[in-house]
Amino acid sequence: MEEIVGLKELRQNINKYVEKVKEGKNILVLRRSKVLFRVVPADEEWEKVTDFTELKRGGVDIEEVLSRL
Repeated sequence: MEEIVGLKELRQNINKYVEKVKEGKNILVLRRSKVLFRVVPADEEWEKVTDFTELKRGGVDIEEVLSRL
């Protein structure tokens, strides 16, 4: 079920709504009775971004990375 909340209420109680989204609930956000956006739980985990400092101390030169693509 989707909960409807005003933008001001969301801003004043953001932690409360973050917890609701973590629990799987959707939040519909309104401003002046008009829909602004919907907050929904993420469907999947994000993939890990490569930390190039693990490959080479100080990082890797961007030109070297791009040349290998």
